[in-house]
Amino acid sequence: MFDNLLSDVKKRAPWRRVSLRLVWFLVIVLVAAGTGIARADVPDASSAASLRARYAASQDRLSNNQFHRPIYLDSTQSSSDLKGDIHAVVEYPFATVNAALKGATQWCDILILHLNVKYCRASPGASGTSLAVYIGRKFDQPLEAAHRVDFSYRVATETSDYLQVLLAADIGPFGTKNYRIMVEAVPLEGRTFLHLSYSYAYGTTARLAMQAYLNTFGSDKVGFTVIGNRSDGQPIYVGDVRGAVERNTIRYYLAIDAYLAAFSAPPQEQLEKRLRDWFASSERYRLQLHELEENEYLEMKRKEYRRQQQEIR
Repeated sequence: MFDNLLSDVKKRAPWRRVSLRLVWFLVIVLVAAGTGIARADVPDASSAASLRARYAASQDRLSNNQFHRPIYLDSTQSSSDLKGDIHAVVEYPFATVNAALKGATQWCDILILHLNVKYCRASPGASGTSLAVYIGRKFDQPLEAAHRVDFSYRVATETSDYLQVLLAADIGPFGTKNYRIMVEAVPLEGRTFLHLSYSYAYGTTARLAMQAYLNTFGSDKVGFTVIGNRSDGQPIYVGDVRGAVERNTIRYYLAIDAYLAAFSAPPQEQLEKRLRDWFASSERYRLQLHELEENEYLEMKRKEYRRQQQEIR
């Protein structure tokens, strides 16, 4: 199927001179978003007071949204950047969230839940901890067929009432850059308010590949933001690259939530619970997120997790 789609790109896209290998990589970035991740360079977002103020101002959006749970999503697109932000109330104490999200190896266990993350390994170094993340397609494949992106990892701030974790890759393949993930959290009463931010930048070549993708594979895919209504009253959802950013922001949020839900379970039960919870949560939004059947997802991820654990040892 993938080869047929690539052939379709080559025949139909006016920019067909763009490398098909590049188109394939951008499909991964946009559909899987394993690489592009959140800018953390917003100064006034990096404080407990700022995040608490955002929580206080967001009560209506947390209570009334298309997700039917206390989360809301924003996305932006410019000529060279894509960004998604999700804010959520998670049903876990701040101490649990803090313990779960401030370990590099634990982040590998979070990232591997995503369909297109094939492998992740944390390694200490003289300049800090790094994560080698391999991004591939939605089925089993050797690592040499996937794309490696190296992220730096650090706990930027940790206090009794605030946590901020940053992952960054300044340079990526094919002219992409400034990959960022930022997660910050503050305690509520027995719960936690969490912010996940996700973005990357791209140049002219990558932009052409995105256009090829959106005219072929991604033409029928949508995000979550409602931009209008059809004549029958049904919502019209944002598409294009903003839709892709929204899908992937939600996928990574669901990975964090699934990891938190399993964090206190016995070690031998955690992986299976994470996998099943992530899949069940994503299926609540089938229009946007459905890609595989449950047995396909579970079989693929169990195998990838075993490979990841064997390499770590």
